[in-house]
Amino acid sequence: MRLSQKEYAGMVKSASPDSPVLLSCLKAFAAGGAICAFAQGLSVLYGTWLAEKKQADLAVTLTLIFLTAVLTAFGVFDKIAKHAGAGTFVPITGFANSIVSPAMEFSTEGRILGTGAQMFRIAGPVLVYGLSMAAVYGALYRLFVYWMGGGA
Repeated sequence: MRLSQKEYAGMVKSASPDSPVLLSCLKAFAAGGAICAFAQGLSVLYGTWLAEKKQADLAVTLTLIFLTAVLTAFGVFDKIAKHAGAGTFVPITGFANSIVSPAMEFSTEGRILGTGAQMFRIAGPVLVYGLSMAAVYGALYRLFVYWMGGGA
C-alpha cells in the first residue's frame, strides 16, 4: 500500500491530538519563573549567611543540583516536568535531571557499566558542545582583543 505525501499528512493530522500551545507556554513560563524565583530567594538567604557573593552563588547552584537530583531519584521531577514542560529546563535543573535520569534507569546493570557509563549518555554531548563552543568563543575573543590593540 503506497500513500501519497498528502494522504500520509492527513492520516498523521487525524491521529495527532491538538497541542494547547498557549497553555503550554504559560505553564513553562510560570514553572521556569518559579524555579528562578526560588533560586533568587536562596541567593538572598545564602547571602545573609555567607560572607562572599561567590560563595552564596555556589551554594545556590549546589542546592539546585542537589534538589533536582533528589526529586529525580524519587520520580517527583518527572511529574513536575510533565505539567511544566520546558519550564523545568532552566539550565542547571535540566542538566542535573539529564545526568541523574539515565543513571537511575541503568542502575541495575551495576555501578560502572550501568550508572557510570549511562550517566553522561544525554549530558555528554551537551558537555562536549558547550566546552567546544567555549574554547572557540575564547579564541575568537582573544583574537578580537589582540586585533583591537588590547595586548599581546
